Amino acid sequence: MNICLFNEDEISKPLDLRDERGEHIVKILHKKEGETFTAGIIGGQAGTATITKIEGSFKEGGRLFFDFKPESDGKPLTKLKMIIGFPRPIQLKRLLRDIAGLGVCEVHLTGTELGEKSYMQSTLVEKGAAYKMLLDGTVQAGSTHVPELFLHKSLDECVTKILEDDGLLPDQDSSVLLALDNRKPRCSLTKALEGCKFIMEKSVVAAIGSERGWTDREREFLSEKGFTLCSMGERILRTETAATVAGSIILSQLGII
Repeated sequence: MNICLFNEDEISKPLDLRDERGEHIVKILHKKEGETFTAGIIGGQAGTATITKIEGSFKEGGRLFFDFKPESDGKPLTKLKMIIGFPRPIQLKRLLRDIAGLGVCEVHLTGTELGEKSYMQSTLVEKGAAYKMLLDGTVQAGSTHVPELFLHKSLDECVTKILEDDGLLPDQDSSVLLALDNRKPRCSLTKALEGCKFIMEKSVVAAIGSERGWTDREREFLSEKGFTLCSMGERILRTETAATVAGSIILSQLGII
């Protein structure tokens, strides 16, 4: 836990020692009265919290009192949005944590034509559980800003939501649209990025298919919408591995990592 995050209404209240954060501060970090720890408001400022008093014990439901001093607006999320075909539930956990750690601003989980339909019914994709995974990745990164999560029944619905509702256009001067595909790519991901004049404000959308990839109809649909089909080599990667690697390559080109 590289930062302890609190909701806006929690930051001025004492922390229950039985809370996961309280336990971490006292039992793992071994913090005492007068000492400090890194803290932040979810979606807001980050700073330093000074422990003013530790009252009672864990068994008695003791409390930790602290004063929070904001010092920054937190690490901002990037302009990268990721479309991801629903992976296996066991993969989803790692995937959400890792891409949240990278600072992706939006995660769009979508059903695909070749994707396993039962994955979409998993309790792991319920908003509460998925949000916890995104929050874990945010804490690992020492950030305060959690990526937004969207669920879609189909790729068509997903792309329409992003491009039309958010006003993104398949124009290299305003946004970059990429779809990973190792079967019928036009070029490599690296090559697709070479011709782009990347700036921090540029919006990037990267689509990663489910474990069976895209159908020809989905490839045609993505191409029609302005996505460049590109690959990261001949090897077939797991969905969560492909998402993390692709995100890292793109953010490197953005000059962020």
